[in-house]
Amino acid sequence: MKETAQFFLIPTPIGNLEDITLRALRLLKEVDVILAEDTRNTSNLLKFYEIKNTLKSYHSYNEHKIQQLIINSLKEGSIMALVSDAGTPGISDPGYLIVKACLMNDIEIECLPGPTAFVPALVKSGLPTDRFAFEGFLPHKKGRKKRLDTLINEKRTMIFYESPYRIIKTLNDFISYFGPSRKASVSRELSKRYEETVNGDLESIIQHFEEDGKVKGEFVIIVQGE
Repeated sequence: MKETAQFFLIPTPIGNLEDITLRALRLLKEVDVILAEDTRNTSNLLKFYEIKNTLKSYHSYNEHKIQQLIINSLKEGSIMALVSDAGTPGISDPGYLIVKACLMNDIEIECLPGPTAFVPALVKSGLPTDRFAFEGFLPHKKGRKKRLDTLINEKRTMIFYESPYRIIKTLNDFISYFGPSRKASVSRELSKRYEETVNGDLESIIQHFEEDGKVKGEFVIIVQGE
């Protein structure tokens, strides 16, 4: 298949390196430049598949600064791919700004289907999947209460991302806003060796992780709507 786009968003594995499509691997070999959130992480993926290509950093700290340089290069005929550390670029990771800039400059883009952490977590939760609200990471401080206030009456299944450093705090916040008996599901280390999913009410789930004592990995929290 001949590709016509100039800019590709390529999902990468969220854990298991085998979770990548054949097309994604081909494009990572063929594009002129790979823009990576963390070149060290992407280098490990490329090394695993014996791909040698040019890597350049593209992350939340430099995306405004280098955006025009990328657009200029694309206008001159360069073909590029954007990858994040894990999952699909633009989903709680950099990607939105450069996609918007490409569209404004009539640069054809394409996003490949592939790994996104919240999909397996949602399906495994046993909670309704027909309608859901993806909230990603909650604000750490400013705006956190306001965001949670808007979700008190949310009827759809809610999806959140969280780090191991704030998982207990976030679950406690959910108990305060949604009540201890609200059904939920927490998945961590998806597709990795120590993958774990805990289903139940918020109170039992927080007890599980408090008793664990060693909370590691990236978390996806699924909370039942009102």
